[in-house]
Amino acid sequence: MIQVDISGTGKKFQGKWVFRGIDLQISPGKRQVITGKNGSGKSTLLQMIAGFRTPSEGNIAWFLEGRQLHPDFIYRHVAMAAPGLDPTEEFTFPELIAFHQRFKPFPGTPDIGHIQEVAGLAASRDKAIKYFSSGMKQRVKLVMALMPSSGLVLLDEPCTNLDEESRKWYRDLLQRYAAGKTIVIASNHNSEEYDPDDPVIELSA
Repeated sequence: MIQVDISGTGKKFQGKWVFRGIDLQISPGKRQVITGKNGSGKSTLLQMIAGFRTPSEGNIAWFLEGRQLHPDFIYRHVAMAAPGLDPTEEFTFPELIAFHQRFKPFPGTPDIGHIQEVAGLAASRDKAIKYFSSGMKQRVKLVMALMPSSGLVLLDEPCTNLDEESRKWYRDLLQRYAAGKTIVIASNHNSEEYDPDDPVIELSA
C-alpha cells in the first residue's frame, strides 16, 4: 500500500500561484478527498500526486510499505481516471483490457468477459471505444483505474458523464475494489463521489 506525504507544496503557472502551503499525509490503504471550485487546482494537485507534474515549491514523497519510492518509478504503482486521459479509441473494450493487463494486471487475472460484465459493457464487446457514449467511456476509465492491482488510485471528478444508475454503479465499484489501495478523489463538491466520513481538504481558488 502506498503512503503519500505532501509538505509545503505549491504550484505556480505563469507567475501566478494556483495554490501554496499544502501539507497533507495520505495514509496507506485510506481515502482522501480534494474539493474546491473550478480553478482551485484540484486536478493539478492530483497530477502532482500521480507524479505527472512537479511542485514549484515544497515536496511530495511516496512510500511503499515504509520504503521511499523514487519519483521516476511512481507510474508503476499509479492508476488514474481523469478528463483528458482517454482510452485508445481504436480498440474494442476487450482489446483494451488485454493490452492494459500486459502492464498492470488485474488481481487473480479475471477473464476479459468478467471485466466487461463488471463494467456493464458486455453488449458492446465488438464496438470500437470511439463509438461509445461519454458515459460508457467514463465507465471504461473507472474500471481500468479501480480493478487492476495499482496501489495508488486517483479519480478526478469520477461521476462526470454518469447518469443516476451509473453513479450508483460507480459507488459499488469503489466499495468492491478499494481494499488495499490508497485512493484520492478530486471532486467539485459532488457528495456522490465520496463517503461522508472520508477526510476532505478544500482548495481555495
